[in-house]
Amino acid sequence: MEIQTLTQAVTPELREWILAQAQANCATNDILKAMQASGWDDAVARAALVQTLQPAAASLHQAALPQLQAVPAGCGSPVPEPDLRGAPAVLRLHDREVQVLLTMQRPRVVLFGSFMSDEECDALMALARPRLARSETVHHQSGGSEVNAARTSDGMFFERGEAPLIQRIEQRIAALLQWPVDKGEGLQILRYRPGAQYRPHFDYFDPAQPGTAAVLKRGGQRVGTLVMYLHVPKNGGGTVFPDVGLEVAPVKGHALFFSYDRPHESTGTLHGGSPVTDGEKWVATKWMREGVFG
Repeated sequence: MEIQTLTQAVTPELREWILAQAQANCATNDILKAMQASGWDDAVARAALVQTLQPAAASLHQAALPQLQAVPAGCGSPVPEPDLRGAPAVLRLHDREVQVLLTMQRPRVVLFGSFMSDEECDALMALARPRLARSETVHHQSGGSEVNAARTSDGMFFERGEAPLIQRIEQRIAALLQWPVDKGEGLQILRYRPGAQYRPHFDYFDPAQPGTAAVLKRGGQRVGTLVMYLHVPKNGGGTVFPDVGLEVAPVKGHALFFSYDRPHESTGTLHGGSPVTDGEKWVATKWMREGVFG
């Protein structure tokens, strides 16, 4: 594996900013999170904090270095997480047994088998079909949405709890990932016909874009994604994570989970939907937020 050399420089301006935040009684872990969200490498950010705050610790109103040392490497926002203590092969939920087929720690990825029945998949597609339209993505300048050439599927959104089937699936997701229903967006259904794809992207909202502030007013950042496969194409349509060389086949009833504790590429969650070459792929996607989404 190739080892990349860090090239970010700790400038006098950065040290002045760190010191100003500490003098304003900002907690050191909050300063660290702000730097990570702005694109600073974790190791560089920590070194800059130590270099800046150690000489000034006596004059600050907080014990800065003990706070910094208490923050584990890579610490970020709380994220959804299935209960995989003891490495179970099966998770027994309130209404269904779900298989644990694959787990990764970095990026945090878990593949579940038999998350939905064939009948549930078919019923969800039937509910969505009359409302399908060309899929859109977030417009970075305004925070609204727009048609984007990177995403060539058809899709629609259900409101949370819109129908008994939707309620049942949402409750199952909440139990599986230990994340409240009201901290998630409504289910999105996507159909990929031959040639359709979704080029590699991140699911979090980019803090550097001017429209992000407006998006974050409804529940904060996205912190997790669950992709549920409803219909299998004859060829193509895998979910790929190009940075880690992972591809997941779209098997009907399976569900793919991944989380990201900060809006930064260091989470390793760059992913995309490979082009469908024969047949149709249908998926249901659930995005989870930091706070209550409304």
